[in-house]
Amino acid sequence: MTIEKDKTAAEKDFFLPELCLPQALLVLVLLAELLVLALILVEPMPEGFPWVRVALMSLFVQWIVLLSAAVLCGLRPWLARLPSGLAGLLGCLLVVVLTLLCTAVTDICQLSGRISFDGRVERYIRYAVIALIMSALMLRYFYLQSQWRQQQQAESRARIEALQARIRPHFLFNTLNSIASLVASDPVKAEQAVLDLSDLFRASLARPGTLVTWREELDLARRYLSIEQYRLGERLQLEWAVSAIADDVPIPQLTLQPLLENALTYGIAPRVEGGVVRVEANYEGGEFILCVSNPYDEVAPRQTSNGTQQALLNIGARITALFGPHASLSVERRDGRHYTCLRYPCARLTQEAKAI
Repeated sequence: MTIEKDKTAAEKDFFLPELCLPQALLVLVLLAELLVLALILVEPMPEGFPWVRVALMSLFVQWIVLLSAAVLCGLRPWLARLPSGLAGLLGCLLVVVLTLLCTAVTDICQLSGRISFDGRVERYIRYAVIALIMSALMLRYFYLQSQWRQQQQAESRARIEALQARIRPHFLFNTLNSIASLVASDPVKAEQAVLDLSDLFRASLARPGTLVTWREELDLARRYLSIEQYRLGERLQLEWAVSAIADDVPIPQLTLQPLLENALTYGIAPRVEGGVVRVEANYEGGEFILCVSNPYDEVAPRQTSNGTQQALLNIGARITALFGPHASLSVERRDGRHYTCLRYPCARLTQEAKAI
């Protein structure tokens, strides 16, 4: 099982792309046609444009390009297990060999007309050198593009982990403050809250990485709310509208909990009568939408701490880094309630597994 995962990771990080994909084939065909035009224009131009020669040369070059793409695509899993330099060298040699074979086929079929032995040797050498140069340039481009992509991914992971590191202490310290408020008023509940916090923090650290399933994030948030329920009692009422969400929808870890903490701190704790915190989630058309709302008094003075602003900024930055520019976090107030909503495009984990 581990060996299979290592092979998959090696193929995923291999610099040579999957040349059998339609997008890659289209690019190769276009580049091949540009090469044909360059070869035609280099030669002395007869009267009129040599359309017949262009057609024959295109057929010859396209056969080499498509055949090379098919062979490299088939050998990609094997090449991925080799050092990059050796894999690149073998790739160039394969293209040269296929070029010489296709040239030999044209000679056998007499498509290039009668050529002397010396002229034939010169043509083989010229085509082999052209194939070597073009394949080396193309593979070098693929290698540099792969290195750039891996660097971008590493920088993105480092940025996301830094944002995650800011969320965890904020989450821990605020939860400890909630427990501290129970010590004097109800030591038994405070003791139970400490045990809940132990389970809660163990769960938050159990899985390394930045993405968890919706089910795991929901369980984490409910453990946090159980601690806050000890402190707020009946003043805290909850409404959940999340039944339509599948368990395997991905979400950045510790995303729902800061949203709930913000709702409790500024929507429930200051109100003597408390209020209802509503959690709504929807997954439709490949987009996940999560909204947390709490009561809001227009006439009451509102203050938002730097910690809360930073937590929301971190959440927005994390979902943008993970899911791209279409991800967003918005805050609005309407109908006496404060809404904090996030949305981002994503595929369910089971869908991703099927796609792979």
